[in-house]
Amino acid sequence: MNGLARASVRFRPASFVGTFVALLFASVVVTACGALLQTGITAHVAPVRYAHVPVVVAPHPDASIHVRSGGDDETESEPLTDTPRLPAGTAARVAAQPGVAAAVADVAFPVQGAGLPAVTGRNWDARLIDGAAAVQGRAPGAGEVVLDPATARAAHTAPGRTVTLTTPAGSALYRVAGLTASSAATAYFADDAAGRLSGHPGLVDAVAVLPEPGVSTQQLADRARHAVGSAAVVRTGDGRGAAEQPQLAEAREMLTALGGSFGGVATATAVFVVMGTVSLAIGQRAREIALLRAIGATPRQIRRTVATEALLVAPLAGAAGILPGVGLARWWLGQLVHKGAVPHGVRLEAGWIPMVVSVGAGLLAALTAGLLAARRPSKARPSAALGEAAVERRRPGVIRTVLGVAAIAGGIVLSVVAAHTTGDDAASVALGIVFSFMVGVALLGPVVAWLASALLGVPLRAAGGAPGELAAANTRANARRLASAITPIVLVTAFAGTLLCMQSSVAHASSRQVRDGVVADQIIGSAGAGLPAGTAGRAAATPGVGSAVEVLRSGALYRASGSLNSTNVLGVGGDPAALPAVLDLDVRAGSLARLTGDGRTVALDTLLAGTVKAHVGDRVQLWLGDGTTLRPTVVAVYGRGLGLGSVLLPRTVVAPHASSALATQVLVHDAPGADHDAVRHALARLDVPGLTVTDRAGYRAQADRDLELNGWANRVMTGVLGGFAAVAAANTLVMTVLDRRREVALLRLAGTTRGQVLRMLRAEALLVAAAGLGIGALIAWITLIPIARGLTGTHPYVSPLTALALTTATLALTLTSTSLPARTLLHHPPTSPTP
Repeated sequence: MNGLARASVRFRPASFVGTFVALLFASVVVTACGALLQTGITAHVAPVRYAHVPVVVAPHPDASIHVRSGGDDETESEPLTDTPRLPAGTAARVAAQPGVAAAVADVAFPVQGAGLPAVTGRNWDARLIDGAAAVQGRAPGAGEVVLDPATARAAHTAPGRTVTLTTPAGSALYRVAGLTASSAATAYFADDAAGRLSGHPGLVDAVAVLPEPGVSTQQLADRARHAVGSAAVVRTGDGRGAAEQPQLAEAREMLTALGGSFGGVATATAVFVVMGTVSLAIGQRAREIALLRAIGATPRQIRRTVATEALLVAPLAGAAGILPGVGLARWWLGQLVHKGAVPHGVRLEAGWIPMVVSVGAGLLAALTAGLLAARRPSKARPSAALGEAAVERRRPGVIRTVLGVAAIAGGIVLSVVAAHTTGDDAASVALGIVFSFMVGVALLGPVVAWLASALLGVPLRAAGGAPGELAAANTRANARRLASAITPIVLVTAFAGTLLCMQSSVAHASSRQVRDGVVADQIIGSAGAGLPAGTAGRAAATPGVGSAVEVLRSGALYRASGSLNSTNVLGVGGDPAALPAVLDLDVRAGSLARLTGDGRTVALDTLLAGTVKAHVGDRVQLWLGDGTTLRPTVVAVYGRGLGLGSVLLPRTVVAPHASSALATQVLVHDAPGADHDAVRHALARLDVPGLTVTDRAGYRAQADRDLELNGWANRVMTGVLGGFAAVAAANTLVMTVLDRRREVALLRLAGTTRGQVLRMLRAEALLVAAAGLGIGALIAWITLIPIARGLTGTHPYVSPLTALALTTATLALTLTSTSLPARTLLHHPPTSPTP
């Protein structure tokens, strides 16, 4: 049996190469997703600033809720959307513990100034963490600052002189008390002033704990835990890096979700494609298997031969795909770091588990598919085996039919479920819907292919002449072979269409809401960290300005269906009654004028209100960016939250709990009859570092850029899955064409010219492309209707460019994958086909 398997691999190179390619790319995809999943589980960042501090007390990076599932209480956690903080009194409690030499509160906030680079403001005690000391001058007092030499030179100042600096609390003139030896761009303020200047008075970012002589790190950590209890996290070792970069928790969640959920779909798709390719390769050898049965081979011997072939090909292909898979994961992670979704310092963890899983999954898929495909021909009676192999079965078996119908029914049920959900819950079932329909199409492939050939064969006969007639007859007579070519095209179209159009639907709806909702005449922004307090007041005092409203963008968590989900928050300053002059949120119920600055009221977008099942007058539970819990009453429900913010709160409520208390923008409404250009020039002269002034078009352009960044992940997923499916489709088409040597030779002997054969094969390729595009587009559309309604409240939006690109790429793929191997077959003069 081993000899037969080796001979089959040697003398059937097309089938061997086709199977090898499918297994190779499956290994690449599975390895990459597995490496990202492992990285998300084990991700850590080595401490830099806290490298010489043995113990760090940090805030909890997650919000948690208790849910009851199956009679048991479980805890659900979700990373906070902004930087959490600790009460300033935490340092004193830790310092009071025996064995603690010092507990240093660490406060950080952005500082801006004319001509200055990005500068971090800190409290003076934080110098003990940085190892900085005043090498010239003295410690800062009230209204004073200590700078590093590079920042002082950039500000053209020195000890004893003054400098104007902008903090979240506003702009002020500070006397330079001294310089430090620090190489980092840092401005140290008096300890009692740093909290106020940061915009988060009474809060600190972390507490660095230093030991007395003879106290070990473990003992010090135990003392710190005794002081803070469950109110904070005590970190040692590499955990200190997480205290430096709180966004690590959200990055780990994102990597785990990406490698887990998407990896699961990608793995299932890879197994699905591999099984289809192996089944095609075994099906192409039905005559050989029948001949073996005719000369006395037992069913067990045939199954052993097929299993040996899988053992020969699958491990080699799987091993060959490991290094490219690790390279793909490394590139993927690097892009996430570059875009700020993952903190610098996170390294790819490509252990042995993803590699073993990728090789094992490919081997199991190849072995299972081969044995299933060989089951029926291996059981044929020796006397009738050749006769059965000569005629293709048009109908799938009973088991395949039942499973196929069940898969399609499952896709319909998931579509109905998605139609009754909103937000992320609706989007999370999108790939499940696609995959259910894909499994159904694959299992019912011969029936689907026969129907497609019967439908599309009519115009093919009418327009294609003799080659078209031959193509139509071939596709109807060989529906099983046609199904193996159509299925990967359906896979490409369905997955790529769903992911790309889901993102384009969100982007289109969001862009429309921004276009209709932003009615401000001028938009003040900042090229730096943000706009300090008082910018809106100064803008409102500018001649020609009617009103100015500052906005602060942040995030929050809400509870829905027993889990925590994230959403966007828009904090608005000033009188809410002035908001309609700059933002038209399309209020559907209630009134924005009822918003109060005490955190007891909130306005919600209609989609979010539907998700949490809240109406005007109801109370909702929210976790602000730093984990602070609110239970405000809903006073308004509006319709344009997708592009502007799903939760509306006063800025005074949001700012103390956001990563930065700096305003994101100031929206200006010009006074009646004012010259817009004159107002714009007057606003541009405001003394605010990095200030920019644009109009509505500029605001929309910025919003579009933000959406473009958010859609990058979907495009990468499309590229990975779509690219793999495209390779599988091309691979299948090449295998199918190369297996038709006898048919092509017979046509040539019958007098058919090379051009007619090529036109026939191209016509078949067009039929395959049209059928695959049509079925895939139908699956994508069925999937997108409930998903788009859940995410945007409207119908799906299909970008003409996306549709054109998918159509063009599919046609190019099918025609190229058919024409190139066909020319190889036609390169030699016709000879009598082997019987």
